[in-house]
Amino acid sequence: MGGASGAGGAAGDRAGLVYIGSFTSAGGRGITTAAVDPVTGALTPLSATDALADPSYLALHRDTGVLYAVSETEQGAAGAFRPTPDGLTALGPAVRVGGSGPTHLSVAGRRLLTANYTSGSVSSLALDADGRLCGPAAVLAHRGGGPDPSRQERPHAHQVLSDPSGRWVLSVDLGTDSVRVCAADPATGSLRLQGETALRAGTGPRHLAFHPEGEVLYVVHELEPQLTVCRWHPGAGRVEAGAEVPIPSEASPGGGGTQGVRAYPSAVVASPDGRFVWVAVRGTDVIAAFSLADGPERPRPTAGVPCGGSWPRDLAVDPAGRRLYAANERSGDVSWFDVDPLTGRPQPAGSVAVPAATCVVFG
Repeated sequence: MGGASGAGGAAGDRAGLVYIGSFTSAGGRGITTAAVDPVTGALTPLSATDALADPSYLALHRDTGVLYAVSETEQGAAGAFRPTPDGLTALGPAVRVGGSGPTHLSVAGRRLLTANYTSGSVSSLALDADGRLCGPAAVLAHRGGGPDPSRQERPHAHQVLSDPSGRWVLSVDLGTDSVRVCAADPATGSLRLQGETALRAGTGPRHLAFHPEGEVLYVVHELEPQLTVCRWHPGAGRVEAGAEVPIPSEASPGGGGTQGVRAYPSAVVASPDGRFVWVAVRGTDVIAAFSLADGPERPRPTAGVPCGGSWPRDLAVDPAGRRLYAANERSGDVSWFDVDPLTGRPQPAGSVAVPAATCVVFG
């Protein structure tokens, strides 16, 4: 295992960079730093580091520029990296998160949050002034299960993030078919359960995304191709479940796709201007587009487009909302798409090889 490799002077410039996570246990390079062409959106890999095992999800601290990654292993850890002209430099050793199989992380002020899928818990780690991780982790265990005996035998926290106000922490649990809301103790970082919203049993909620206006959120389900539209009440810290919208799990007519294959939705993102929502769907390997022309609470499916590879584990929209990027885990590439500004339909524009790709984060 090594540190940064390759790179050039451009790698030290955070503008126009993306970071791509991958499974080192499946042949991935760890964390790849790539340059983004400002005109075409094309990605050019610059460097990679395998200093952390299986960095499947990444998060960038927008104030300090430090990049964080989970180590999705049985031991469960997180690492911190600082971008330099020669690639990424680790800020100290990885720190245990107090849970196993962490699949997601996010930055919440001076804390790093992780969702620990295998152990069914959420962890909080302190960050020091230069962005280094400080243990031990404060851990909140989830309770419960669901009707699917193979996937919901116990809790499986899959995502954790702060709400737009920064006051609350939301976690999505595939095993318990629910979204939990917690308050964080400002001194210790420990999480206190505020409330839990039950979603339809057996659907396996995986990830959520907030509408830019901040009071509507979209939950994507892994065990059933559907999107649940929820109302977010920031004053009370409460999620109110609303309409269920089917996710197109096949490509639109003439667009290809895989017939008769089970669909496993993975990621949901909203456009920065609040006009569109997109969902990545594994198995059938499509990106489903939704229009919000009828309002944030009424997403309307408009298109299904092949993802450009196999098993799109993550989906990212660029800061301008002009392009989408899909991390295709099984085909080992990242594909990008131009977004039609009128319809939101993704138009295939290119791809680059990134073995066992799992996540794309803009610098």
